Amino acid sequence: MSQTSARSTVFLDEMGVGVQWKFRNPAPGEEAAVQQEELEAPAEVVVEAAPAFVPAPAPAPAPVIAAAPVAAAVAAPAPLPAPVAAPAVAPEQPFADEPVAEMDDDSTAWFDEAPVPARAAPVSDEAIAAMDWTALKTAVSTCTRCSLCDARRNAVNGRGAADATWIAIAAAPSRLDEKENQAITGEAGQLLDNMLKAIALKPETDVYVTNLVKCRPSTDDGADRAPTGEELLACRPFLDRELALTGATMAMTFGQYAAKGLMMGPATRGKVMRYGAAELPVVATYHPDDLLRRPEDKAKAWSDLCLSKAARD
Repeated sequence: MSQTSARSTVFLDEMGVGVQWKFRNPAPGEEAAVQQEELEAPAEVVVEAAPAFVPAPAPAPAPVIAAAPVAAAVAAPAPLPAPVAAPAVAPEQPFADEPVAEMDDDSTAWFDEAPVPARAAPVSDEAIAAMDWTALKTAVSTCTRCSLCDARRNAVNGRGAADATWIAIAAAPSRLDEKENQAITGEAGQLLDNMLKAIALKPETDVYVTNLVKCRPSTDDGADRAPTGEELLACRPFLDRELALTGATMAMTFGQYAAKGLMMGPATRGKVMRYGAAELPVVATYHPDDLLRRPEDKAKAWSDLCLSKAARD
């Protein structure tokens, strides 16, 4: 057997499709030579075409073949070149010259604080004393005479007849008054009207309703509070101008803070007090809100109303 035939036989045997026959009587020494050639076969394998038909049973599963002989025949593909990373470009820093402060996640300090507008100069007492109704209402709405202007929702002007003969005075607007922008409103306002009607007064034409302080005083938690002496003095020129413009000849205060605030000192129910240089007669009684909370005091309020009616007549 030639050397090429011997190598082909070995390869086909390894593939499991080799020719299933041998020489019946091999020449002496030839079988040993063939075995020696099989052991010393070079790595390069040249495969001859297999017979078109092999009269043999179905081959067994192909055994695992060492990779060395085949690898020599099939060249591995060249590895792809490693991608070249693009140089990192630093993001543009529009404020590179400004220091960046570290902040907590919940911090709102990075907001730009809008400058607080300067408070307008307060109107003078002399200017208020010369105002007509239109100028007076405008001055009240834009007043900066005390710190209440910094937190108010509305400055509440008085309501009622411009030439009223009676003036009804409370201490300060309530939360509801501020919301409605009207002095003594809601259920308290309805009760006040009924009280005035009980002594034959027409609320729309006979009475002007106002407050000593035009802006609502409040505590830190937003509750209503009594006005301070400073707040009372700041608003007093407005009240005096309202008295002058109406020409009222009788006053009633509603609530203890209104009575004490108007008189700037002790005040007593059940007697006629006098206010100002004109000695305007004043009668103090309960605030309608107090009467809504304590209906048992309505009898005392009725007595005060009768006293004021007698003082006016």
